[in-house]
Amino acid sequence: MSTATLAQALNTALGDALREDPDVHVLGEDVGTLGGVFRITDGLAAEFGSQRCLDTPLAEAGILGTAVGMAMYGLRPVVEMQFDAFAYPAFEQLVSHVAKMRNRTAGKLPLPITIRVPYGGGIGGVEHHSDSSEAYYAHTPGLHVVTPATVADGYGLLRAAIASDDPVVFLEPKRLYWSKDEFTPAPVEPIGRAVVRRTGSSATLLTYGPSLPVCLEAAEAAKAEGWDLTVVDLRSLVPFDDETVCAAVRATGRAVVVHEASGFGGVGAEIAARVTERCFHHLAAPVLRVTGFDIPYPPPMLERHHLPGVDRILDAVALLQWEQ
Repeated sequence: MSTATLAQALNTALGDALREDPDVHVLGEDVGTLGGVFRITDGLAAEFGSQRCLDTPLAEAGILGTAVGMAMYGLRPVVEMQFDAFAYPAFEQLVSHVAKMRNRTAGKLPLPITIRVPYGGGIGGVEHHSDSSEAYYAHTPGLHVVTPATVADGYGLLRAAIASDDPVVFLEPKRLYWSKDEFTPAPVEPIGRAVVRRTGSSATLLTYGPSLPVCLEAAEAAKAEGWDLTVVDLRSLVPFDDETVCAAVRATGRAVVVHEASGFGGVGAEIAARVTERCFHHLAAPVLRVTGFDIPYPPPMLERHHLPGVDRILDAVALLQWEQ
């Protein structure tokens, strides 16, 4: 076991997948010689050649459209969208073809495409470089939507995504790329399973991706207020793990959903609805949300106010009707 960053774990996952399966190909803007803007594909072109680690033109619709054709002919393309909001020009390909092809062909033509999207804020990026666009993908039937928050999950979930016969939107929290942890390349809980990262008795924080470290920090800070918080890392937004989530909420009777994306119509609204429907008689208070504000992503100097932080999470926990 050694120490690695999330970026290194993702790079290792791609290298292992390319090595083990000749049908796996990587393509995207600057993924070849440069190794990607975040160096996630560093060294892959040198080892596997430009036919399997392919630099593409700056044309996201063309990149994903090419991947559709590759997958139809039996390959397993792994597409990199350089930044979250850069993926929007490819959205028509994603919704009209990637998400629908398996259903359109009555299961005869799956599209095993992995679409890697660095997403979220926290790096001082301007607009078009800091979006949290998970709700668009989660709302599209036919797609799996996964987001790792740990080094181990970066490796294991990416390997699972590449091996899946269903298309997977793989959302990589870019501000966690340089987080470090002990790491051994190994499978993890499969796509569709949440993980309880911390067990408590007072309330449950439900989160994913870049907000996981913030929630764990908030749980530690909550001890000073007399609260003992459970933290659940969703890991997979589609499929959604109702079983693990609801068990954690029923055990505490209170829940707060935390994510960076804007609140209105966000994934947190769906989570709150699912929890309320399934746990109503166990709840001591309404399910609350701590999210980004309903505004376009702010300039870098202001993003710290926009992103959910420890204080906002603890403020929400304080509203969970403790007087009852």
